[in-house]
Amino acid sequence: MTPDHAAACAKRGVNKLGGAFGTCPKTLRRARELGLTGWAFYIAGRGGALGDVRSDTVAAALGFIAPDAVRDGWEAARRVGRPDQIAAHSLAECCRWGREKLTGVPGLGRLVELAERTALAADPTGLPLFAAWRAMPVPDDAPPAQAAVLLHLLREHRGGAHLMAVRAAGLTPVEAIVAGPDGEAGAISFGWPAPYPVRTPLLRRRVWAEALTDRIAGAAFQALDVPERGEFVSLLDAAMLAVQEPTGELPAVTG
Repeated sequence: MTPDHAAACAKRGVNKLGGAFGTCPKTLRRARELGLTGWAFYIAGRGGALGDVRSDTVAAALGFIAPDAVRDGWEAARRVGRPDQIAAHSLAECCRWGREKLTGVPGLGRLVELAERTALAADPTGLPLFAAWRAMPVPDDAPPAQAAVLLHLLREHRGGAHLMAVRAAGLTPVEAIVAGPDGEAGAISFGWPAPYPVRTPLLRRRVWAEALTDRIAGAAFQALDVPERGEFVSLLDAAMLAVQEPTGELPAVTG
């Protein structure tokens, strides 16, 4: 299994398990306790790792969400608290989800070991959101919490890699979304206004962008040898089966 192939095979597990805490009802309840809507908590919970920056900076880092939608969530969150503190609450929810859902998953210790080596080997160049999240202190060192955080890091790494690949393919973020499986519905859900581009002429460039995403994200898997890459994918699949519940994903555009 090549590094590129490992990244492609790990995509589903990383996206699902790495984002599952964000859609957990307990996470949404925590947002309400903080005085935030789910949207404001999502935007500041992710972008807050960058610090108290301008909303345009957050929109650039998130990439696939319309700038106006980012601004709405970011400014609403800033009226309640500091973005870095909201990001810390989001990280705590990630740990909480890991403790509740990943405890007892077969091979969890090995999954943590392989995920950690991959996340630490990832080059953060051009991936500011991943770099910011990787630098945040983790409040819980229990293996299930560590697993959830590491998979979240790999999710942000792949998401940033896909944003780079989409731009290299000559696609705008909204074009990439429209060319994805959710089409115009995906563009609407991420705040992009109509009119939307015609989908068919964009498909070939999107396929190329997905392959480039695997190449960029796959570089981190060079930290594992060939058997370990296959083992990591198998452990991810086993973890998804063990969790057996609807989980959060990256937007469908994220390769």
